[in-house]
Amino acid sequence: MKTIALILLSLFTFHSHAETLPLKGNVVKPSDPHIRYIGRVSLKDSHVARFNFPGTQIVAAFEGTSLKMIARPESGYFMVQIDKAAAFKVGFNAKRDSVVTLATALADGRHVVRVMYVIEGLFRQPEFHGFILDEGCSLLPPPVLPERKIEFIGNSITCGYGVESVTKEDPFEDETENHYYTYATLTAQALNAQHTAIARSGIGVYRNYDGPRAGNKENMPWQYGYTLFNQHDEAWDFSRYQPQLVCINLGTNDLSTNNYDIKLYEKAYRGFLQTARGYYPHAKIVLLTGPMLGEKEASQQRKVLDSIRKDFNDAGDKEVYRFDFSFQTGDLYYGASWHPSYWQHQKMAGELVAFLRPLMDWY
Repeated sequence: MKTIALILLSLFTFHSHAETLPLKGNVVKPSDPHIRYIGRVSLKDSHVARFNFPGTQIVAAFEGTSLKMIARPESGYFMVQIDKAAAFKVGFNAKRDSVVTLATALADGRHVVRVMYVIEGLFRQPEFHGFILDEGCSLLPPPVLPERKIEFIGNSITCGYGVESVTKEDPFEDETENHYYTYATLTAQALNAQHTAIARSGIGVYRNYDGPRAGNKENMPWQYGYTLFNQHDEAWDFSRYQPQLVCINLGTNDLSTNNYDIKLYEKAYRGFLQTARGYYPHAKIVLLTGPMLGEKEASQQRKVLDSIRKDFNDAGDKEVYRFDFSFQTGDLYYGASWHPSYWQHQKMAGELVAFLRPLMDWY
């Protein structure tokens, strides 16, 4: 398997290694008020922060010369940035690697850490258990987060399925999924915005990938109102994150195999858009189409979304918009299973940023 991790390896300036207990240093719990979370995180237990959507972020400032992170074994992969250095990837994959060193030999003083969960955690059940600082050191008041906020609602494209692979024949693997390299993260970075990603591979607005013509119960509308994907014991409090911009990228799975009902897709999309508007009454909402569908299916999807946008606008909701990504052609290679490559995601971000800057007046 080829992977762009090899290509990007020269960017990594910090290196991690797993450690075993007992813990030494100042252990900071996930509930510490100096820690900022971006994304849907459950803190019902003060000793554990639970999440499973890609793109969930943990941000903190700390003093000292080193930093370690504690997570549930087999939680999966994170991208980490210390101060303004290049981001690097760490993994909690073995059954006993509960502690990973994120930084050593830093200059004594204030530092900022940004940690992003970059895979889908539905089966991993990831948990953040805290940080370990140098003895006598503590967390500091956190950095100010951007006032601009975006929510991306999507499928495998938004998750970053296969983005670290460079051949379309590769299957899905956690090792080549990386939300940090997606159009969503790149767009948010370019616009200096926070972002969340409510996304899952294979999901649709009415019908998941290769599902029955009548649709799947476990679709995005069914999952959307909860803190954790596929766990319906904790409703998400939408007041915790009110974006000014919502980008919906759903339909690739609904329409990607020849067993769909375009009318059911349209009905479900209209209902879901109404739901999103109810949660975010003041946001601009952009209806996206992705780069993967064939010509027939893409044409149908664009026609449906154009109609929905017009109807909402005509009914008085003037803050619903439309945007289409360019189709992928292979000139920028493919990721695993024909998904957008690392370079295709860069192109997608460039296209979307050019559309969003004047729309949001975010310069």
